[in-house]
Amino acid sequence: MSAPFKGNFVLITRHFTNALAALFLIFFGLACQKDQEPVEPVSTGPTPIAWTKPKHFPDPVYDMSRNPLTEEGVELGRFLFYDGILSRTNQIGCGTCHQQEAAFTHHGHELSHGVDDLLGTRNSPAVQNMAWNTSFFWDGGVHDLDLLPFNPIQNPVEMDETVKNVITKLQATPLPTAKKAVDYPQMFKKAFGTEEITSERMMKALSQFMLTMVSAESRYDYYKMGDQSALNADEKQGMALFQAKCSSCHAGELFTDYSFRNNGLVPLRIDDKGRFGISANNADLYKFKVPSLRNVGLTAPYMHDGRFHTLEEVLDHYSDSIKPSATLDSVFIRQGEKPGITLSDAEKKSIIAFLRSLNDEQFIRNAKLSDPGVGTNF
Repeated sequence: MSAPFKGNFVLITRHFTNALAALFLIFFGLACQKDQEPVEPVSTGPTPIAWTKPKHFPDPVYDMSRNPLTEEGVELGRFLFYDGILSRTNQIGCGTCHQQEAAFTHHGHELSHGVDDLLGTRNSPAVQNMAWNTSFFWDGGVHDLDLLPFNPIQNPVEMDETVKNVITKLQATPLPTAKKAVDYPQMFKKAFGTEEITSERMMKALSQFMLTMVSAESRYDYYKMGDQSALNADEKQGMALFQAKCSSCHAGELFTDYSFRNNGLVPLRIDDKGRFGISANNADLYKFKVPSLRNVGLTAPYMHDGRFHTLEEVLDHYSDSIKPSATLDSVFIRQGEKPGITLSDAEKKSIIAFLRSLNDEQFIRNAKLSDPGVGTNF
């Protein structure tokens, strides 16, 4: 073999050997990959939710930037809202007294029922459109949605628990005795990045869920958005009467101005003095927060103590039963006449027809707001 030919042969052989080695490495690598565990996808953190304000609503009061909504945070809040783990008996959740089919009120109950079936002193207010609230409870005793749950959790006739104990119970999940096994440490990790459970995280998760409770799809809303057929003639007449006679307190698209007013109720045996209990100001005696009238056809009974069971009773009070007092709201005072609002029977019927148009069927059937069926049994 000549020297040049021999050199070429050696070069070709070397390239062939290298190619075989490369192919071997490729096939060997593929074979090894089959035996390896599947690679977990890299976590990208909680999934942001784009919270959208209804076009005809004012800007919200709650600062979303301090507690950005995420799918994981809202879902955690939903589980917490309905779970009896928040109470001493592990039986009473927020959803016990705030039921979705009644626009998150305790329908049919004059006063809310808590642990051991103890009675509170006030009717459960609706949990809806919370992003616009300037204060909470009938007396406005809380001004921050993130602080709201502390009160019912620690109230001796509502949940009668401590936040510290709630956190301890949450950390102990999942439990084999639970109605539905819930791993709260993992849910907190998905929502906030780590398994750490703190009161701040718990309250923010509850806030995130409650901020999604937006009711803005009633027939009235469809009318406001341009569908003239959404209300019938009687409802439109009732709307005009309502705006003339009721909107000084139940103002705007939220049907409340969030003020505190004495609406002429005769004090009952409990003698609840309302806002005065917070402010200790005599000018606030028997004043209570003006509630929103959205979904009012679903939220009976009415008033802070649930004394009226029908809308007819409510309007009869305003026309015929106002009790004069030093702090009675000026809207009910008529010069030289019996206090109240002048309403004929026909006008009352039209106003009630309009009020029922504020019922939001989409809101009370929204699956994203429903009970996930959680529950503990310590």
